[in-house]
Amino acid sequence: MSDHASAAAPITRPGWSFLTSHIAHFIALGAGSGLSRRAPGTAGTLWAWAGFVLLDPYLDDTAWAWLIAAATLIGWWACTHTARSMQVADSGHIVIDEIVAFWLVLWLVMPTGFWGQFLAFALFRLFDAVKVGPMAWADRSFKGFGARGGFGIMLDDFAAALCTLLVIALWRF
Repeated sequence: MSDHASAAAPITRPGWSFLTSHIAHFIALGAGSGLSRRAPGTAGTLWAWAGFVLLDPYLDDTAWAWLIAAATLIGWWACTHTARSMQVADSGHIVIDEIVAFWLVLWLVMPTGFWGQFLAFALFRLFDAVKVGPMAWADRSFKGFGARGGFGIMLDDFAAALCTLLVIALWRF
């Protein structure tokens, strides 16, 4: 499939063949977690949580910083390509934005146990779903296709991450 939108109808529910047709689709759809029929953003965030729990014992702060930075840039590219391929500016099935943003949240709230991580998950999902304040601004301001649209897909989840971290910081304070 070309990097530019074709004349075909938009892909509203991608399947396994779309997921595996390009590495950008595999990345953007969170290795398949974004294929969930219900709440793909929540499925992607759960995938991020599981990935974090598995990786955290092996990564120090520097490695996490590099991983999140690299995943942000790769995610931006994957979102840009996949949105064009789907012909949907910000499909809910694109979940790399939730994955990377939630990794950032978990990395910054650690060390914390299951309930602290669960609270971070619940707050992040709330802010991502409600889209008020900075999330709404990011969601509105960067809609579209191309690099700007891919950036916008990532940005509204980073805004949700920031709001989550602010609430947790105020709670801890």
